Order: sequence, then structure tokens, then C-alpha cells
Amino acid sequence: MNLQVLLENMLEASGATLGIFFLTLLFSLPLGLLLAFGRMSKLKVVNIPVKIYILVMRGTPLMLQLMFVFYALNPLIGIQLPRFESAVVAFTLNYAAYFAEIYRGGIESMPVGQHEAGKVLGFTKAQTFIHVILPQVVKRILPPMGNEFITLVKDTSLAQTINVIEIMRVTEKFASSAVSVVPFVVAAVFYLVMNGVVSLCFSRAEKHYDYYH
Repeated sequence: MNLQVLLENMLEASGATLGIFFLTLLFSLPLGLLLAFGRMSKLKVVNIPVKIYILVMRGTPLMLQLMFVFYALNPLIGIQLPRFESAVVAFTLNYAAYFAEIYRGGIESMPVGQHEAGKVLGFTKAQTFIHVILPQVVKRILPPMGNEFITLVKDTSLAQTINVIEIMRVTEKFASSAVSVVPFVVAAVFYLVMNGVVSLCFSRAEKHYDYYH
């Protein structure tokens, strides 16, 4: 087995892995916040559908959701997404549900006094949320968010289910042809490096928000 060829293929495949990772975050983080507000809404017409959505997304395997988006959308609504785009959609819908619950937990954990402090300062509800509540919520949700980001890096390997050429797809290809464990070791290094960067970023973010006690 040619190690250089393996590394070149791994680097190329890591582009898809990182693409899924960043695009998932780009779409799922704001969607999760919208879902969190919907989940906390007192209107049942909003609250109940969001609860059901979160239950379905968190209660069924991500692999199944990937296969559903890629294989079932065309028969159901006549839309056939490419493999990579299908992976991004499935990951976004799945992770938005998890982020929604993290957001909700952070927002609902804030003492009522914080909202009253905003009123005393003459802030509107929106200003109170942005300037008083949100910074403290961010600090509280950083640890669980960090866990989800790390999990997302590893979950990108599930994209091989619909034949997206990412790191694990290349790993299996080289491991089966060369009958060697080297591809698995190299893949592990790639994932460790990516998660090391994620962990470092969150550690620095937590230090940045240390002034909120």
C-alpha cells in the first residue's frame, strides 16, 4: 500500500468531511434557535409541532434520516438531492433538534431577575435578550455545545451510508484492498486532529466568558 496515495486521498476526502461539518453548523445553529423559541412558545399550534419534530429527530437514528432524505424524498415529493447535499440536509435537521434543546435549557435556566434588570435599565425585551441574557446563556451552553460539535465531527462518517466520499469511505476502500490497519490509524489521526482543534476553540471560548459568574 502506498502511504502517500492514502494520505492524498484522505486529504481530498477530508474536504467533504469538513464541508458537511461546517455547512451543518451554518444551518443548524440558527434553525436550532428558532426551534428553541418554538418549543418555549405558549401557543400550542407552534409548540406541539416543534415538540414532535424534536422527538422524531432525536428518537430515530441519524443513519435512517440520511437514507430517508436521499432515497425517500424523490418518491414522496419528486425531489432528488445529490448525495453530498442530502447529507447536509439530514445532518442539519438532526443537529438542529439537539441544539434547540441545548438553547432551551440555557435560556430557561436564567433567573427571572435578569429580565427584570433589563427592564430597570430601560431595555426592550429584544435588547434585554441580546445584551443581558444571551451572553450568559452562551457561557452556560458552551460545554454541551462542545460535546455536540465533537460528536458531529465523528458523525460525519455516517455520510458513507449514502456513498459520500468522506474519510471513512476512503479508509474502508484502502483497508479492504491492502488488508492493513494503517488506513484506520491514519483516519483516527485525522479525526483526533479535527476534534483537537474543536476542543481548543471551545476551551478558549470558555475562558473568554469566564467573567460571567
